[in-house]
Amino acid sequence: MTNTFPKLLLFFLVMGLSLSSCVTKKEYLSLQDELQKANRDADEAAQRASALANQLNACERDKVAMRGETNNLQTTLSLREELILDLRNQLDDLRRQRDQQASTVGDLTVLSQSANDNIKETLSQLEQKDEYIQLLQAAKSKADSINLALAVNLKSVLRDGIADEDVDVRVDKTVVFINLSDKMLYQSGSYNLTSRANEVLGKIAKIIQSRPEFEVMVEGYTDNVPINNDCITDNWDLSVKRATSVVRALQYRHDIDPNRLIAAGRGQYNALASNDTAEGRSTNRRTRIIILPKLNQFYDLLNPSNVPD
Repeated sequence: MTNTFPKLLLFFLVMGLSLSSCVTKKEYLSLQDELQKANRDADEAAQRASALANQLNACERDKVAMRGETNNLQTTLSLREELILDLRNQLDDLRRQRDQQASTVGDLTVLSQSANDNIKETLSQLEQKDEYIQLLQAAKSKADSINLALAVNLKSVLRDGIADEDVDVRVDKTVVFINLSDKMLYQSGSYNLTSRANEVLGKIAKIIQSRPEFEVMVEGYTDNVPINNDCITDNWDLSVKRATSVVRALQYRHDIDPNRLIAAGRGQYNALASNDTAEGRSTNRRTRIIILPKLNQFYDLLNPSNVPD
């Protein structure tokens, strides 16, 4: 509508002039030239307006694109700032570690100097410890030899007339263990000794008497089957009474010094086998006699004057 307005204006102007008055042909041709020129100017103006509109649209698109790029750049900048902050924190940590390591090196240097000053004293102490180690080795060898000889003597004495499953002699470190089955020592469900028990205890007593420097501990064990009667309260009570019966027999029947005897009850605990089977329960019902050095005798073995040359 904007492009046709000049044309209409000129058309009505020409018509008005033609109606109001008569013009010459020359004037008419001049006016027609002006009309054509105005039409060309209007077309050019329309083309320039269209081009400007296209430019405006392009500018709008560029503006939107630039906004997107600006947002992307802001996001990238934020991420880089976070990365820079993280790198700075890492750098601070590395500096602290460096300072700590430097301090540690300094401390180690001081310690090394201090340790170097004490090398001679340390070597002297090691030599003393080496002598003590030789002492312990000699004591252990002596104790092992004594226990081995004791075990051999016991097995030899007990071999005649006693089944293997009823007696088990073992050597462990500085002590000798003699495990005796309950069926050989006691009447069923009681703590009264059998005649066979006194026979076996008599043989053990001979070995004990030949070693007056040793003490004797008697430990009673039971299975986990509960017991409760007029004389026995529970398995603890039964195990203690059985150990006491053996101790009394060693003292009164076989003349063992009571100062060397110890009675202890372990009840159903410290079992050797599962109590779920009859065989396991039979294994757990036992009495253990432990022959061990007296404490002063053991310390005598560690006397420096006893170290072999």
